[in-house]
Amino acid sequence: MMSTTDIIDTLAGIEPGSSLDAIRAKRAQARENAQKSYLALFEPVDASDFSLAERATVALFVIGLHGEPNVTAFYRAKLAATDGAGLVETIEAEVTRGRTSGPYGAFPAGPLSIENKAGLVYGVSADRKSALGTRLAAALEHAHLLVFRPRDAASADMKALLSAGWSNTGIVTLSQLVAFLSFQVRVVSGLRTLGAASA
Repeated sequence: MMSTTDIIDTLAGIEPGSSLDAIRAKRAQARENAQKSYLALFEPVDASDFSLAERATVALFVIGLHGEPNVTAFYRAKLAATDGAGLVETIEAEVTRGRTSGPYGAFPAGPLSIENKAGLVYGVSADRKSALGTRLAAALEHAHLLVFRPRDAASADMKALLSAGWSNTGIVTLSQLVAFLSFQVRVVSGLRTLGAASA
């Protein structure tokens, strides 16, 4: 059954008829597209290349890295409601290990190299890899790369995912999921800040 409640409104605590609701209504197309993206990623017609439990697991990890409590609570509940319920504690432990600030990484040799910045190269802890399995461990490592070190992404990272059992379609969807979540958490955080300032 498809969700009808706007996810960003829900996460930002926006009430119908409120000032924030009016602000969002001015960007109706953006609001609609963001909701369509959420539904396509979390309530897809076909989840054979990237299961719903895997999506919820990656989502909790990515949102946890951003540190937005209300959004984290939503995705924690989403994961707990799937077959991945037993992974909540594992993912939260990995979030703690992976939390850092960014973006960082290295640009190709050239004028931008002056902006190179070293940072954490995250890997799932050895003792949790067995609980997560090869596919999810690779997905979390790739998600961390996209969140904090996008400039370091290379063909070797795609090969690592393929070797872990991801299909090309699954890899594309994984990347879209991470990008959407990073967008979503920033919008929700901004709306909450705006709401608090106008309260």
